Amino acid sequence: MKRKRYFFIIAGIAALAIVAYFIFSKPQRTQQIFAKVKKGNFPIEVTTTGELLAKSSEKIGAPAALRQLWIYQIKIQDIRPEGTHVDSGDYVATLDRTEISNRMKDEETNATKFETELTRAKLDTALQLQKARDNLVTLKYALEERQIAMDQSKYETPATQRQVAIDLEKSQRTYEQEVKNYQLVRKMNVATVEAAKANYVQAKNRLERMQDVLKQLTITAPKSGMLIYKRDYNGQKIGVNSTVNLWDNVVAELPDLSKMNSRTYINEIDISKIRKGQSVKVSIDAFPDKKFTGFVAEVANIGQQQPNSNAKVFEVLIRINETDTIILRPGMTTKNTIGTAMINNVFSIPIEAVFGNDSISFVYKKDGGSFSKQQVVVGQTNENEIIIKEGLIEGEEVTLLEPEQNDKMKLHTLSPNILAKYKTHPDEEQGKERVNTSSGQESPKNTKQKINK
Repeated sequence: MKRKRYFFIIAGIAALAIVAYFIFSKPQRTQQIFAKVKKGNFPIEVTTTGELLAKSSEKIGAPAALRQLWIYQIKIQDIRPEGTHVDSGDYVATLDRTEISNRMKDEETNATKFETELTRAKLDTALQLQKARDNLVTLKYALEERQIAMDQSKYETPATQRQVAIDLEKSQRTYEQEVKNYQLVRKMNVATVEAAKANYVQAKNRLERMQDVLKQLTITAPKSGMLIYKRDYNGQKIGVNSTVNLWDNVVAELPDLSKMNSRTYINEIDISKIRKGQSVKVSIDAFPDKKFTGFVAEVANIGQQQPNSNAKVFEVLIRINETDTIILRPGMTTKNTIGTAMINNVFSIPIEAVFGNDSISFVYKKDGGSFSKQQVVVGQTNENEIIIKEGLIEGEEVTLLEPEQNDKMKLHTLSPNILAKYKTHPDEEQGKERVNTSSGQESPKNTKQKINK
């Protein structure tokens, strides 16, 4: 019994100790992250994603002779995988033969029909001309008989001589008229034969052209290179079962990998900051350790609708300075950081260190072993940092996380004179300047609200 009693006593003490631990133990303090206020040059940048493409490329197109056959669209039946290295003359793709094969069958029928008509026309001409020639011979004999009768009628009476003369004249006129008819019939039959022959030759030529085009539907590479699929107006790659429009009859491309561009799209808010010639830092998502440089080569003057969005964007081409035919490949995703401006001799801190509400921005400044809540006037931002116009000096430390019991801290505000100086310029009011939205950042206020949550 005593053992049982001791057991219960020990268990009770242990339970009380556990309860006391949870009641009286203090929660672990949040590990703070500090950053110092820096003074120096502050770059203003626009960061966007882009896609690599070659500055120039060899186009591999569908046969232009398809237009002569009144064929303006054709499907790709088969094509080699994108990225395949091909040599000059290597197989690239096969275009759909169905329509041309059906037309060839029709044309073969037409050629056979016209050949039959040509043979019939030749036979009919031979028969008609033979008949006309026989008739001319008969009339010639009749004319000769009338001439003999005329010669013998000189011993006859004048009336008889006159009758013979009339018969001779009729025979002469009939013969001459038949000669003219023979010439007309001959010309008519020659024209009929020529027409039939022309129809047959045209059908035969069309058939031969179709046979030549049919052979051209097997597309080969004009030179060696890496095979890249062409994109349509919607940005979709043209592959198997895609339709090629002969007004832009490119089936695939062989890019020049020695000169590459990055094509990106800038929203209408940031496009006013972009100018030709601005320097760009380029990185490849697939190789984050590789860094490249470039410059803005082209800026579109007219915006376009972004797919599945109401936002308007402007196409920008970035020329990459370096050459790397092993890493830089068309279609790779790039991160492009465009330097749009440089502000000299300003204070800056990480964006995460700025907190705020609808009216003011503030920071938590390290003050010995504690923190003070200090109002600040903020300026422009880049991808990671924000300008501090008033409220901090170089070397002071601020925290990136809100301290414990921050809601009980007193806010040290700036003097009304300092605030009034910045309120005279609405576009420079604290908390109002936007971050480069093309880089996916937000205003300091909104960023801090998300952190606080």
